[in-house]
Amino acid sequence: MGAGPGGAAAALKLSYLGIPSVLIDKATFPRDKVCGDAISGKVTTLLNRLDPDILERFNQRSIQTDVWGIRFVAPNRKELDIPFQPNYVREERTAPGYVARRFDFDNFLVDEVRRRENIQFFEGVAVEAYERTDRGWLISGAGGSVLVDARMLIVADGAHSVFSRKIAGLEKDLRHHAGAVRAYFSNVDGLAKDNFIELHFIHAIAPGYFWIFPLPGGRANVGLGMRSDILSRRKINLRKTLLEVIEEHPVLRERFKNARLDGEVKGYGLPLGSKRRAISGSHYMLVGDAGHLVDPLTGEGIGNAFYSGFIAAEQLQQCLAANDFSAAFLKAYNQRVSRVLGSEMRLSYRLQKMLAYPRLANLLANIIAGNQRVVAVLSGMYNDFSLREQLVKPWFWLKMLRRR
Repeated sequence: MGAGPGGAAAALKLSYLGIPSVLIDKATFPRDKVCGDAISGKVTTLLNRLDPDILERFNQRSIQTDVWGIRFVAPNRKELDIPFQPNYVREERTAPGYVARRFDFDNFLVDEVRRRENIQFFEGVAVEAYERTDRGWLISGAGGSVLVDARMLIVADGAHSVFSRKIAGLEKDLRHHAGAVRAYFSNVDGLAKDNFIELHFIHAIAPGYFWIFPLPGGRANVGLGMRSDILSRRKINLRKTLLEVIEEHPVLRERFKNARLDGEVKGYGLPLGSKRRAISGSHYMLVGDAGHLVDPLTGEGIGNAFYSGFIAAEQLQQCLAANDFSAAFLKAYNQRVSRVLGSEMRLSYRLQKMLAYPRLANLLANIIAGNQRVVAVLSGMYNDFSLREQLVKPWFWLKMLRRR
């Protein structure tokens, strides 16, 4: 249920496992989805494992910008360029990450769904009610018409999922939730070499951050995000603040002086994965934003939605083999998501809290700047979680400081 990245990933994985499914979305595709548009290497890795032809078709669409690293800009304006691959050499179609508008990327996934004969896809159909039965769930649409009688419900209907909130009980916790705004701009000057995505930690908006993600055709996804409890406490208007940052920040003002806002500034919510939650129950599993699986540091949710969709599909295969759809049996899904994604998100939450202090962010920038050995270590952390864990340990930074 829900044909975004999580739902499409689950349906495609089930299809390749030989398990038929019904995919339902209230929208008609293509449709816009407010998002940062960043696609991590998790997505392309999983697509390639599923079927290399899918990844080849994605590359042939030319809807994406190849991303080779990330640029952190500290409050003191010091820039740190961290490649996603140590000592990388850029080669066509081997990029470790991408940026693509969700309008284009989600439509690509839906086109892949349409290719599969064992996926029944209902678009433009809103789910109005869920009824628990001995067999599973009855899913009804307008006027109470039954759409599906399902043994397993994979819920992937996003951050505002009614099922997630009212039935699974995942209430919004402002400390583990973020608000964000996104806008599209043309002609932003000074985009980073090799399309590095940019995260700007600006003193005036700490502990939030401002981003610039390059898109095809000279466009950029520009946005601002901050934890919801802080937004509520400070009564911050993110749309207004985004434009103020662009107009008033000395460096960004110059970069945006010839830029044009395409469309309007749009807001959205991010249910962060920094808190342990039960994301399954009797005859159901929650994936992606519906399961509160957004990375707390970067706000990236597409990769985690994809991963959880694949895990849910594989868990359903186990349920069918054992003829067991109970909450107890489905705890294996919670455990695997926690093992694969949970540790990473909890680490991101700790890093998020560290970078909330401008002085600390400046100190780290000063330690790293110009030290290619440290940059190489940080670059390796993109693909090595055990290395990334060192970032929150004081002794790691003391060692880096001694070796400068």
